[in-house]
Amino acid sequence: MRITVLAVPDCPNAPLARERIEQALDGRAVVLELVEVADEAQAARLGMTGSPTVLINGNDPFAVPGAAASVSCRLYRSPDGRTEGAPSVADLQRAVYVAEAGHDCDCPPMQGDPKPPP
Repeated sequence: MRITVLAVPDCPNAPLARERIEQALDGRAVVLELVEVADEAQAARLGMTGSPTVLINGNDPFAVPGAAASVSCRLYRSPDGRTEGAPSVADLQRAVYVAEAGHDCDCPPMQGDPKPPP
């Protein structure tokens, strides 16, 4: 599995995204990389719809349909409805689980649960 964080230089939420990804992985071995995106053209080519954008195996599991490529800040809605600058650990756990399973699941949000349900 490859996880890529696309972010503008000095994005204040990129470190938070990386920290939450590491928590969600719970020791799984993956390739985790940070790619700095300098302009709209590069954002469009890489699929960045705001900084930071998290890609899992090249796909944005948090994509908003119709969102345009952007080098602006990106906000994520947490399971409790708050907006934050990075996906929640629970949402990242779910996205990793779906990527590993190769299909979507009917599992509920996993806030506070370090392992995805079977």
